[in-house]
Amino acid sequence: MTTVRICVCGDESTGKSSLIAALVKDQFISSKIQPVLPQITIPPSIGTPENVTTAIVDTSARPQDRTTLRKEIRKSNVILLVYADHYSYERVALFWMPYFRSLGVNVPVVLCANKADLAGQGTTPQVVEEEMLPVMAEFREIDSCIRTSAREHRNVNEVFFLCQKAVTHPIAPLFDYKEGRLKPACVDALKRVFFLCDKDQDGYLNDEEMREFQARCFDKPLTKDDLDNIKASISKSHTGSDLDKGIDQRGFLQLNKIYAEKGRHETIWIILRKYHYTDSLSLEDKFLHPKLDVPEYCSAELSPAGYRFFVDLFLLFDKDNDGGLNDEELDALFAPTPGLPAFWVDSSFPSSTVRNEAGHVTLQGWLAQWSMTTFLEPKTTIEYLAYLGFEPPNPKDAITSAIKITKSRKRRRRPGRVERNVVLCYMLGGAGAGKSSLLDAFLNRPFDPLHRPTIKPRRAVNSVELPGGRQVYLILEELGELEPAILENQAKLDACDLICYTYDSSEPDSFSHIVDMRAKHPQLDDLPAIYTALKADKDKTNQRSELQPDEYTSSLNMSHPLHVSVTWNSISELFVALAEAATNPSTAFPKSEEDAPDRTGLYMALGATACAAVAAIMIWRRSTSSP
Repeated sequence: MTTVRICVCGDESTGKSSLIAALVKDQFISSKIQPVLPQITIPPSIGTPENVTTAIVDTSARPQDRTTLRKEIRKSNVILLVYADHYSYERVALFWMPYFRSLGVNVPVVLCANKADLAGQGTTPQVVEEEMLPVMAEFREIDSCIRTSAREHRNVNEVFFLCQKAVTHPIAPLFDYKEGRLKPACVDALKRVFFLCDKDQDGYLNDEEMREFQARCFDKPLTKDDLDNIKASISKSHTGSDLDKGIDQRGFLQLNKIYAEKGRHETIWIILRKYHYTDSLSLEDKFLHPKLDVPEYCSAELSPAGYRFFVDLFLLFDKDNDGGLNDEELDALFAPTPGLPAFWVDSSFPSSTVRNEAGHVTLQGWLAQWSMTTFLEPKTTIEYLAYLGFEPPNPKDAITSAIKITKSRKRRRRPGRVERNVVLCYMLGGAGAGKSSLLDAFLNRPFDPLHRPTIKPRRAVNSVELPGGRQVYLILEELGELEPAILENQAKLDACDLICYTYDSSEPDSFSHIVDMRAKHPQLDDLPAIYTALKADKDKTNQRSELQPDEYTSSLNMSHPLHVSVTWNSISELFVALAEAATNPSTAFPKSEEDAPDRTGLYMALGATACAAVAAIMIWRRSTSSP
């Protein structure tokens, strides 16, 4: 529950106490009332907005009461500044507003011209725009202004409602009265709201989209007359807009500007809060970063709902239907976000995934990139699902329903598949072994004979179809100069599903790097592995190593190295083998002993003979015991 503390200030005899009494008694108190009323607390049940308790504090302007006044101002959430004649009006700019600033308070001020019933009788000047607007322009902390009369009970409830609204729905973050425009942060937030409401991304909110917007934000239907009135309001100040197609972004912003100018900024706040914005116009942290626990040995993947959302997003923004997202389409897609995720920038997206001939990310590459992001940085995926407007199929579900957590995967050498659809494979090997070319081949890139040393880690992700039709997203990572540090990091090794040891079969010193590496990092023995001889299209040479590669793998009771070349069409078979080994790790572990011979048939025969013998004995006993 929110408590709004209103401090009522102003010169003596401006009617401060009469206003408060008229609110409480719902009528003007003609008898004399005490100079300063005690604090009054109004619970939410008396028509206050939302779930708000209101505390109203009366004050005295006498110099001897200045200490109490100062304390109450500093404790307040909003100040109601009352004036009633020309002298007290002049004191607003000459004394009261500078005084508030001298106290260092940063709360909104509602300016109230009281005793409006006396207007025109020479006692109180007519309150017109020329009087209030200059003061509001000079002191930007003034939130709103209103004329009241305690005697006629005119705008008494409204003035205190404005005070409540100044706290619960502040105008300051939304609108710049001096410039007469919405503030940049408010514009950015409303642009994101427009983006999320424009379901077909045609640049207009059609009538159906407006009705959905109205139902979501205000929980009531939008009638045809209401919609016509909205369009009429926009057309008056937004010329050149084709309202037959719907309301465009400029028109949507203009509509909200009209709300702000008319003092209906609570309408803007209702919209923004429905879309999870805070008072500072940032998205709620609990919305962007909901709790998500990934237990040890488990991993995060996109759920079917998550994949469906990213598929629909891709198809929606592929405006030219060429099967790829170009730079312009990507910019439009990521418009309601801070931009490409930092993880993608570090991964050199889109070169980290599948692209078409024009260099634009394909749907296959798009889904692969999000699969890798979810596997390695699930919180980034959730954050961007929030930015991009993911809505769970079941409204009661959290945004985390787009993510599923896999079953625990411990290192087991006995047969059994790993129940995950995204797997990570580290590519290890000496410089020049061909790892980078292998990653290029994985992404269907043409072979480039020029060698470029890999400095920082490089990742590539693509989908691989296993025998039987199951699809797995395989992440290949080349560690670069960080290889020693990563191999010493147990958390990094725990995240890895497979090691692919690579060497250049045409370079005699290439395999020794693997031998030395495994000797230096014995913890690698705990990971499933596949050995791969690259550049098999060149002449094979003996390795300067104590054991040749085939002998070395045989000593570990492992399969001999696979001989492949990125120039061969059969290179895809290597990626299938890697994905199969990652999902069925028992096939890629060093075996400490030969498999025991299969004696199942012998055991079955002995069992059958024993059963027959027992049956014969029982029959003989029954026959001998019969009379």
